[in-house]
Amino acid sequence: MNKSTDTPTFRLQQAGVSLWLDNITRTLLDDGTLQGYIDESNVTGLTSNPSIFDQAIDSGAYDTAIQHKLAAGKSGEALFFELAMEDLRRAADFFKPVHERSKGLDGWVSLEVSPLLAYDPASTLAEAQHLYAEANRANLFIKIPGTKEGLSAIEEATFAGIPVNVTLLFSMEQYQAAAEAWLRGVERRIAAGLNPDVRSVASVFISRWDRAVVGKVPDALNNQLGVAIGKRTYQAYREFLGSKRCVAVQQAGAQPQRLLWASTGTKDPVLPASFYVDSLIAPDTINTIPEKTLQAYCEHGAGGTPLSPDGGDANSILAAFAQAGVDYHELADKLQQDGAAAFVESWHELLATIAAKGEEAA
Repeated sequence: MNKSTDTPTFRLQQAGVSLWLDNITRTLLDDGTLQGYIDESNVTGLTSNPSIFDQAIDSGAYDTAIQHKLAAGKSGEALFFELAMEDLRRAADFFKPVHERSKGLDGWVSLEVSPLLAYDPASTLAEAQHLYAEANRANLFIKIPGTKEGLSAIEEATFAGIPVNVTLLFSMEQYQAAAEAWLRGVERRIAAGLNPDVRSVASVFISRWDRAVVGKVPDALNNQLGVAIGKRTYQAYREFLGSKRCVAVQQAGAQPQRLLWASTGTKDPVLPASFYVDSLIAPDTINTIPEKTLQAYCEHGAGGTPLSPDGGDANSILAAFAQAGVDYHELADKLQQDGAAAFVESWHELLATIAAKGEEAA
């Protein structure tokens, strides 16, 4: 194990940022790569989503497993979730020592409910309950989209004791609604005499903001919107942590929902790969990054000034975007809708890939 205290990822950890890997493949688990990231690169968790699994399955690494399951009569979503569950159970076991050592703060892996359910709270809750029970791992989050319809499922899942990673959040307001849903679930558990310690993270997507306004704003504003959204959301997060209700549930034994930065791989080739990681250094946060970004950060991560609890220059930057014609609220809603649609597309593609494997074997 690398015990150096002079690496970019160690310094990030010392600044209060948990570094999670936004990727999972069977190869990562089999060849020791994931264990190496844990031992040498200070990686303390892992996230997955339909797009990640679509790419992994399309690579061919799962062909034999898929054909065996098809031969056993499995198909479609049931076959996929069986594959995903096998991988995520193994990943959860890799992170179990981290989970225990951090007393549940870190060491988590995440599995998303079917993206087809993003606007169906009752079915989302039922699937979350089924997947969490099936996984049988204390350090597994169930990812539920933070759509308006998904908020009630987040509250109910929390009340049911299911750890939730709220995904597809794009704005401070969407984050606040997700935090409120988690808080209501915990408060209800306290009122019912249940253990209030139900962990959660709220995943706010960053880089898609900058990609959405390319060519629509003055060049001087390029690659500034995502970080400004992050700063504004971090201000709301610090206010949430200090609020009377959040403090009250902590005093009753809950650990507060944590803020997670997602979509932090750079899309613009002029940016260093570490741009969003170095720009969003903040205590009590998580940054989940693609594998290429992790590798680049290990080499070239420069660090940066920690975010200010008051949001720093976020409001002035957002004002400049408003002056350039960007409607922040309208774009946040569009990004969430587009994100949900992209996961549905990936979902259909991976199910088609699975079906094609069956035709090849026939």
